[in-house]
Amino acid sequence: MNHLVSLLIFSPLVGILLLACIPGNRERWLKWVALLCTLLPLGLVFALGMVFRLGESGNQFAETMSWLSYAMQGATGTVIYAIRYEVGINGLSLVLLMLTTLLMVLAVIASWSIKHHVKSYFLFFFLLELGMIGVFAAQNLFLFFIFFELTLVPMFFLIGRYGYRDREGAAYHFLLYNGLGSLVLLIVFVTLFMVTGTMNYAELLAVLPSLSSSFKMGCLLALLLAFGIKLPMVPLHSWMVKVHVEAPAPVVMLHSGVLLKIGGYGLIMFGMLFFPEEFKELAGVLAVWGVINVLYGAFLALVQKDLKRVLAYSSVSHMGIVLIGLAACNEAGIKGAILQLLSHGLISALLFFLVGILYERNATSQLKDYSGLAVGMPVTAGLLLAGGLASLGLPGMSGFVSEFLAFLGLFEKMPIVAAVGTLGLIVTAAYVLRAILAITFGEQRSMERAVEINARERVPAFILLALIMLIGVFPNVVTAPLATLLDTILPLVRGS
Repeated sequence: MNHLVSLLIFSPLVGILLLACIPGNRERWLKWVALLCTLLPLGLVFALGMVFRLGESGNQFAETMSWLSYAMQGATGTVIYAIRYEVGINGLSLVLLMLTTLLMVLAVIASWSIKHHVKSYFLFFFLLELGMIGVFAAQNLFLFFIFFELTLVPMFFLIGRYGYRDREGAAYHFLLYNGLGSLVLLIVFVTLFMVTGTMNYAELLAVLPSLSSSFKMGCLLALLLAFGIKLPMVPLHSWMVKVHVEAPAPVVMLHSGVLLKIGGYGLIMFGMLFFPEEFKELAGVLAVWGVINVLYGAFLALVQKDLKRVLAYSSVSHMGIVLIGLAACNEAGIKGAILQLLSHGLISALLFFLVGILYERNATSQLKDYSGLAVGMPVTAGLLLAGGLASLGLPGMSGFVSEFLAFLGLFEKMPIVAAVGTLGLIVTAAYVLRAILAITFGEQRSMERAVEINARERVPAFILLALIMLIGVFPNVVTAPLATLLDTILPLVRGS
C-alpha cells in the first residue's frame, strides 16, 4: 500500500509501452489493448477507495521522497531549497480520480470510430491520463504544475490532429489561453516557494497565515485568473467553446468531464484552503461572477443553432454554479460546488457522447437537420432526453442535488444575488427543452443514417446515466469522503 498512489499515477505508462510495441496498422489490436489498459488505473483507484478511511483527516497513502535540492546565497547566508516527490489523496482528489479513470475507459470505448493515426491517438490519450491523475494526486506545487502542463501537450494534438473543420484554430486557442494561465500559475508557485521555502501543501498551510494580507490577496487574485481560464469564467471562456465544437466527441468527454474540473479543484485546494480570509473577502465578487456565468452561458445557449454550441455554453453556465457554491463559504455551498464538478462531468460526457454518435452518422450537429429522432432512433432519443433532464436539474438526478445545495448555501449569505442566479435555472430549462425536444420529437426528417446505437455504444451511455441517477438519489456516496476536507476548510472561512 505504500506505493499505491505512485502506481496509479504512472499506470498509464503500461498502456503507452504496450501500444508502442503494436504495429500502427493493427487498428483492432490497438483499440482492444487501449481499452484493457484503461482498466488498470480504474481498478487501482477503486482499490484506493475500498481502503480509504472515512473520517481520517489529512492525506492518506502519502508518499515522500527526496528529489531536487540546491543552495542559494542569501543575505543571511546559504539557503537550501529542496523539492520533494510528494503524492497522496484526500476525499476530493479521490472523487475526482474516480471520475477521471472512469471517463477514460468510456472515452476509449467511444473512440472506436477513430480510423486514422489510431496508434498515436491512444498514445496521446494515455499521456493525457497520466497528467490528469497526477494533478489530483500531487501534494506539492511543483508536481502539480508539472502534471498540469503535461495535460496541455496531448490535448493540443488530440484537438489539432483529430478534430473537425477548424481543429487547428481550436487547438491554438486552447494552447494560448491555457498557456497564459500556466504562466500566471508558475509565477505564483515560484513566488510562494521563494517566500516560504516550501512547496508542500501541508507546510504551506502552516506558513501562509503569517504572511502579509496584501501579499496573500495578490496571490489569490493571480490564482483566480489562472484557474478562471481553466474553469472557465466569463470572459475567459471563448477557447473552451471552440474546443467543444471542433474536437472529436471522446476528447470532449475528457475535456469537459475532467480538465475543466481542474479549475474548480484549484480554486478549492489553493484558493479557499491556502487563503481563506482573502477568499472570504472576495466571496461577494465571486458570487456575482458566478451569476454572470450562469446567466451569460444560459442565454447564449438559448439562441444557438448548433447542438455542440448549446452544450458548450451550457458548460459555461454550469461552471458558474461552482463559483456560486464556493462563494457561499458554508457547508451546503461547498458541497454543492463539488457535487456540481462531478455531476457536470458525468452529464456533459453523456451528452457529448450522444452528440458525437449523431455527428458520426450524419456529419452534422445543426438543430435544423434533426427532427423526429424518437422514430428512427428511439433509444438514442431516450438517452438524449434523459441527459437533457439531468442537465436542467430534474429531481432524482445529480444535477438537481448539486444545484440545490449550491443555491441553498448562497441564499444563506447573499439572498438577492442567489435570487437573480435562479433566473439562469429557468433559462436552462428553456434551452435544454428547446434543443432536445426539437431533435427527438416532431415530424421525422430523412437523415443519411438514422441507425440506432449499437451494443458497444450503449455501454458508456447507460453507465453514465446510471451514475447520474445514483448520485441524484444517494449523494452521500460522494459527500462522505469529503467530510474531513470540509472540516478543515469550514473553520478557516468561518473564523476569518
